[in-house]
Amino acid sequence: MTKITNVLIVEDEPLIINVLESVFSQISEANGLLDFRVRSATSCDLARHEIEKAKGGEPFDLVLLDINIPGSGDKKILSGEDVGLELRNNFPEVKLMVFTSHNNNYRLNNILKTLNPEGFLIKSEIDFLKLTDAIKAVLNDEPFYSKTILRLMRRHISNDFVLDKIDRQLIYQISKGAKMKELTKILPLSKSAIEYRKRNLKQLFQVEEGNDRKLLIKAEERGYI
Repeated sequence: MTKITNVLIVEDEPLIINVLESVFSQISEANGLLDFRVRSATSCDLARHEIEKAKGGEPFDLVLLDINIPGSGDKKILSGEDVGLELRNNFPEVKLMVFTSHNNNYRLNNILKTLNPEGFLIKSEIDFLKLTDAIKAVLNDEPFYSKTILRLMRRHISNDFVLDKIDRQLIYQISKGAKMKELTKILPLSKSAIEYRKRNLKQLFQVEEGNDRKLLIKAEERGYI
């Protein structure tokens, strides 16, 4: 009996959409029991439109999601990450595969934390064969991550402590050169609370007090920036 799988591709590059559609066609032809109904969206607005349609009909089973796509006209959905949150909220059973060109550890870690995707691939690390293997794995309830993501996850697992969202934001903003006056505007913390967190971070990373540069080096080694 043929199994119908509803797929949404959220990607703003037509060439990549064509490649992904070819992958689904090949998988379907090779398997014989899979029928993919594939739709695509090239922006946050179009993705939101597809989500609304699916809410009133058949939900998505699998979504291939690019992070860098044009934001919505009302500025409420700014990236593929926001689209992913909308998908998680509306279709709890959907399988998400994230595709991105980002190689910033802070950004990648945020995506892992917020979306918890079943597949997470760096575009520069994949080809047609890897795409095929990744989609097959996720369809079979097996997570699939490219080597950069696996390396990042291993580095975090090896840590004997966990940083919360504000600590990660603090480290990231310090790495961007933000001063105390700016940090109190960016973070929901007072000056004294920020100083306390900085001292705590330096203790966690075993860095002497007052040395922000060594803190950033240690944080980068652990994959936080």
